[in-house]
Amino acid sequence: MAEHPAYPVGLRLSGRRVVVLGAGQVAQRRLPALIAAGADIVLVSPEATPSVEAMADAGEITWHRRRYADGDLADAWYALIATSDPEANTAASAEAERLRVWCVRSDDADRATAWTPATGTSEGVTIAVLTTDARGRDPRHTAAVRDAVVEGLRDGTLVAPHHRTRAPGVALVGGGPGDPDLITVRGRRLLAEADVVIADRLGPRDLLAELPPHVEVIDAAKIPYGRYMAQEAINNALIEHAKQGKSVVRLKGGDPFVFGRGMEEVQALAEAGIPCTVVPGISSSISVPGAAGIPVTHRGVAHEFTVVSGHVAPDDARSLVDWPSLAKLTGTLVILMGVDKIGKIAETLVAHGKSPKTPVALVQEGTTAAQRRVDATLATVAETVRTEDVKPPAVIVIGAVVTEGPDRAV
Repeated sequence: MAEHPAYPVGLRLSGRRVVVLGAGQVAQRRLPALIAAGADIVLVSPEATPSVEAMADAGEITWHRRRYADGDLADAWYALIATSDPEANTAASAEAERLRVWCVRSDDADRATAWTPATGTSEGVTIAVLTTDARGRDPRHTAAVRDAVVEGLRDGTLVAPHHRTRAPGVALVGGGPGDPDLITVRGRRLLAEADVVIADRLGPRDLLAELPPHVEVIDAAKIPYGRYMAQEAINNALIEHAKQGKSVVRLKGGDPFVFGRGMEEVQALAEAGIPCTVVPGISSSISVPGAAGIPVTHRGVAHEFTVVSGHVAPDDARSLVDWPSLAKLTGTLVILMGVDKIGKIAETLVAHGKSPKTPVALVQEGTTAAQRRVDATLATVAETVRTEDVKPPAVIVIGAVVTEGPDRAV
């Protein structure tokens, strides 16, 4: 008799008894989803992996530390059979058939009454993939299909163009340090759903080229300021477009709350009654040094790192940085927006006790194709910036970790 394809269905297991036989790697992979579904889980197994044991200790499952016995599947709605004993698996499968309990078998899918699909989730949507042809049933294939669909949903390539998936409002998205692949999955998806994108100069520019033609892209640096300061004009642009019922993405470089004035925009939107979603981004303070082979912390070298804005010189009355205290720290100092002030910064650090020989690295255009690294010391960095023509954006790293990269190890 020809085999028919499986009938796909979603089981609502909240509060319903589910029996799991065996507590090895298969159970360890399947239990979190059953727990998330709210199932009343009974585990039967003489032993368990540390992860499964932790679930039992946390009260997420009830664990009977013994082998399977006939009658264990009584009152169950669903069973997962995954022991290492073929005879026990066969007996449990027969009991499930007798009691009409849907049963998955990890050792023999053909003798099971249910199959576990390859699943993934994206913004409230669950994707479940089953192979319908028994001759070609391959879990690697179903997993690959699942991954492709989930990735398409997450990056926006599978979003139906005529169906809105997000309510109007503003998403404050951290675009990461520059490489378009380093934006978060959520940030990329929100970009794909946007009607308007207001982008910073330091945002991942390559992503803008991928947007559909109908998306209005606004360069924040070119918003007419009129009688407003630049930030006020940007705030007003966000509010104006959101009030028109559009989905607006404010695309920033790095993370919105790391020297990105993100909170100013959130506050302005809140005052205007505009809903705002904040999507964190990978900060250049960590990622750019890492891309250049510099760990901001390293065992036995640096147990801390401090991130400082260098856009205001140490002797400027507007500076909020305690430079004398920073000079006394033994960890790593990461300076953003400090290329044109690095001479004064280095001079101040040395004046307050930092060794002139302290290593310094300047990483320009980090994570992009134009990335380059220039090394110096506190004594030489000002002259090095001039002779090497280092330009913003560049992340400056000061400390012993500069010499700890793989190509600089002793």
